[in-house]
Amino acid sequence: MPLPRRGGEQRLAGARVVRTTLPRATPRSPRRVGRGAPLLSHAQRLTRRRHSSEQAPPEPEQADFRSGKWLQERAGGDAKDPQHTPAAGMGSRQRASGTEEVVIPCASDSDSGSVDLELNNLEDSQKDTANDDFADLNISDISGLTQAPPPDSLGSLTFQAPFNEASVEILVQSIQEDLRGELKGEPEKLKFLRSLSALSQTLNYDETTESFVHRHVAEIVHILSVLLQEEPLDCLSSMVRQELFVTITDLSYQDIYLLFGSEDREDLLGLTIKSIFSLPAIGTLTQLPHTVSSQTSHPEQKDLSQSGPEEASSMGAGAGAGADPLQGHWQTGTEPATWARADLRQGTPQEQCLYRQTFQAFSVMLQSLVVKDPHLENFDNIFKHMDPWLQSDKDHKRERATAIMAQVLKCLSSYLNLKFPLQFQKLGHLVALMALLCGDPVKEVAEEAAEGTHYLLHIIMKLKYATQDKNNGKSLRENLKRCRELLGHYSVKQFYSCPFKIVQVFEVFLDSQELRQFVITTLDSLKSLSRPCTQQTAGELLITLMKHAEDRFEKVPEIIGVICARLSVITLPSVRQNIVNTVSLFLSRPKYTDTVLSHLLCHPVPYDRHLAELWRTLNIELSKTTWVLWRLMRKLQKCHDVTTHEKMAYVAVAATDALYEVLMGNKLREAAFRLFPQLLMTLLIQIHHSVGLTMSDVSIPSGLYAGQEIPTEVTPLCFAIQATKTLLLRTLCWQEFSIMEKNDGWTLLRGECHLQGVFLLANALLERSHLFACKTMYLLVPLINRGNDKHKLTSAGFFVELLRSPVARRLPRLYSTVRLKTWLYDENKLFKIIALRGLRNIVRHREMREDIKSVVPCILDSLHESDERIVLLAIQILMQLVKTLDSTTLASMMKILFSLFGDVRHGVHRFSMTLFGASVKAVKCTDKKCVENHVLESLVPLLLFSQDDNDEIAKESRRVLTLCAQFLKWKLPREVYCKDPLYIKPNEVRRVCKFFGEKSKGKINILDQTLMYSRDPKLPIRRTAVLFIGILSKYVDPSELKMKGTDWIENDLRELLQDPEPSLRIIASQALFRIQRGGSQPEEAHKIVCRLRKLFSCLHT
Repeated sequence: MPLPRRGGEQRLAGARVVRTTLPRATPRSPRRVGRGAPLLSHAQRLTRRRHSSEQAPPEPEQADFRSGKWLQERAGGDAKDPQHTPAAGMGSRQRASGTEEVVIPCASDSDSGSVDLELNNLEDSQKDTANDDFADLNISDISGLTQAPPPDSLGSLTFQAPFNEASVEILVQSIQEDLRGELKGEPEKLKFLRSLSALSQTLNYDETTESFVHRHVAEIVHILSVLLQEEPLDCLSSMVRQELFVTITDLSYQDIYLLFGSEDREDLLGLTIKSIFSLPAIGTLTQLPHTVSSQTSHPEQKDLSQSGPEEASSMGAGAGAGADPLQGHWQTGTEPATWARADLRQGTPQEQCLYRQTFQAFSVMLQSLVVKDPHLENFDNIFKHMDPWLQSDKDHKRERATAIMAQVLKCLSSYLNLKFPLQFQKLGHLVALMALLCGDPVKEVAEEAAEGTHYLLHIIMKLKYATQDKNNGKSLRENLKRCRELLGHYSVKQFYSCPFKIVQVFEVFLDSQELRQFVITTLDSLKSLSRPCTQQTAGELLITLMKHAEDRFEKVPEIIGVICARLSVITLPSVRQNIVNTVSLFLSRPKYTDTVLSHLLCHPVPYDRHLAELWRTLNIELSKTTWVLWRLMRKLQKCHDVTTHEKMAYVAVAATDALYEVLMGNKLREAAFRLFPQLLMTLLIQIHHSVGLTMSDVSIPSGLYAGQEIPTEVTPLCFAIQATKTLLLRTLCWQEFSIMEKNDGWTLLRGECHLQGVFLLANALLERSHLFACKTMYLLVPLINRGNDKHKLTSAGFFVELLRSPVARRLPRLYSTVRLKTWLYDENKLFKIIALRGLRNIVRHREMREDIKSVVPCILDSLHESDERIVLLAIQILMQLVKTLDSTTLASMMKILFSLFGDVRHGVHRFSMTLFGASVKAVKCTDKKCVENHVLESLVPLLLFSQDDNDEIAKESRRVLTLCAQFLKWKLPREVYCKDPLYIKPNEVRRVCKFFGEKSKGKINILDQTLMYSRDPKLPIRRTAVLFIGILSKYVDPSELKMKGTDWIENDLRELLQDPEPSLRIIASQALFRIQRGGSQPEEAHKIVCRLRKLFSCLHT
């Protein structure tokens, strides 16, 4: 029959039965009945092997896929050859001649290749949470996963009699003296530890001793801490560690936990772990012998329970002098201190045996802590302290920690009995750590980790079943089915060779928080620069997890933050690519895209080489590239929608730099082609926002640069320009790029002439990439009026240049002429310029001209603008419409144009004459009378401007003068077309003046009109005008000249006599002489006529 447990529980299944010489109390009742009444203690059922010289018979060797284990026996330490095991080597305490059988708290090795995924067994472990929905769930057909049932009988156990009262008193007195005193020597330390361990056996039936131990727990913990601190960490020279572990184990079986419950106890746990894992490595540690030859004998120890009161008293009295009431061990055998003199590198048998026993005791101690751990609180503390050792850079330390953890997991899986609330919150971290260890370059570490992972799967199954949602039974059933399918392809024992398969099996059982822990732990392992293999494993685990659990992550920014922080320490190209692939998978999932982008954009610009490489090597599925690039672009576009004039958002600069890096990498080329219109306009708008700004004008988040100085050459504008250039090159717009280079387009974009650069690029795109241009135009139709003024100006400027395309004829009037009319009346001159450019482009389409006629009055008003660009654009538009205008409009336009003759703006001057000539030609025969006066008034100015020093203006003046003469049906003398200055050819000037003087009589006051240009700022015009005044005075009607007088002419000419130009002064003096002479000649002629009349009268008489 199974041995009854304390509290009526059945003995733990699957435990080993071994022999020991320790005296134990004989059980009488399952409950404590008073002092002196012995009980069947928990320690009698669940305890560690005391490494006795009398070993248990060897168990049959189980098939094990691991090789070279340094702990041949998980908790019992089975010996292959008990006849050659010395007492000193085994470190046992022969306290009685009799033997007893005890149960080791560990599952049998026979289950090392299986994990119980049978739902019925899960229900047995969690009856309180049983769910009828899973009654039909059976996965027993999974190969290698069914746990062997526990044996019905473990054999008979025989126990020694309990300690008598005198013996207990001696132990209590001895312990009290040790607590008050100081343990100086190794014998005293061992005596104290063994006394305390022996006293723990009486706790089941002696309330006094139990009360004594509970009262002095803090003191005991303190002394144990001191003992551990006194032990050297560079060698194993005594059995103090081993005995201390045994003592803690004994007390743990009595539900007295010295390692949990307070800060001091937690510190003691840390000391125990450190004292083991800090020990140096022994070269032959992984192949320990099962027996150790010895030439010593083992005299029998006396049992204190069998000794008389006098003998016990003598033992107690000698305790203060250093005598050990359990002193049999020290009477014979090799002194443990002599083992310290052995060469650690040689690994003597005694040394190996001591190592083996100590590690076994330590392993059993930790296992004893999790046997009764329903809330997983103890396991949580153990894992917290073992975590750094599991990640140690030292192979032997990592191997020890992994083997111990595998045994703890094995024990926990065997005796798991969960109750709420559960305290273990690091499941994802543990799974990741074991998976990383499964890929460890040290084969022994990988094999131990694979076995531990094997038991961890069993624990997770029970844990998830206990914590599942009652309404989510279908989900667990599906997860079990998936687990069965995955494990059907390979054995669980292959975890160590393929650690990434752990992700496939475990991820279905991990929630979002645990997945985050898994990722963070895996990323933290990338810091292991000395172990490239670990980095390789971490990369594989990450990419595998992302592919299988892509939609169940939380706190993604934290994950991305760790990834960015680890980029600089990843040395292997394959691992770097796996990390980049992980980020790419996050980015390609719409659920995480914005979150990941936001975090990636919160780094200093320009990006360092690691982050730049990440942007450039993003490996996103072709179907998702457009989505990712669009979301990145939207980050920038949202910054342009802000209408305030505060500092530029840092996200705008970071997103621009990110676009540059992404385009440089050329991984998203197809997406760049698809989004070319949006990308181009977004970058052009960013350029407009960045003109004249420095990084001091950017709202940089506090602490972003962490004391770093921002390079002075770094500006928001440089990022936008280089991103735009890269976009053109990556989308094969090489000719457009060349046009911008040759015409200083990039310089125009950088300065106040930003719109000119926009116009240039738009026209280049229209000429060289018509398809892109059309797509961009359609994109801009609904977006032009969005955003702030800079956004609108750039969009509108690009849009109106594309109206030259024939496709523009398909646009509704609302988006073409109506919108342009609105801008034409805008107070902002830039919008007026854009509107006029748009009208100029639209007017080229004949079918759209009728819509423009309604804005001709506004265009005519634009001729009065002071901005030359506006006037020229208006002239260009009117040039296209002049043939369609009526005579009244033509007359009004010609009057305005006439006022522009002689404008200091050469372009306005020239093209106003050109438009005037076109207007003259456009006049119909029936409407000539309406514009004849305007034509006559233009003759003198045109004649004078034919002498302009600007050849283009002079040439255009002669051409228009010819048109006017044709309109008047005049034939101009050929001297008019003389290209030489007229003032050097007086004869030609007389003929020209005579022609115009005679033709203009009675029509215009040609002399008055010429005098107006004597004040022209241009010397050639003034000189020609003064020359004409002197000569034209001969051909002017004398009556008219007499009526007005010549004083006003003479006054103006006298002023010109002070002109600094000598030639002008000479011509002015000649003109003044001619005017004065021309004014006196009529009076003398009158006198002569009178005299002749009188003479003729006399002759007649």
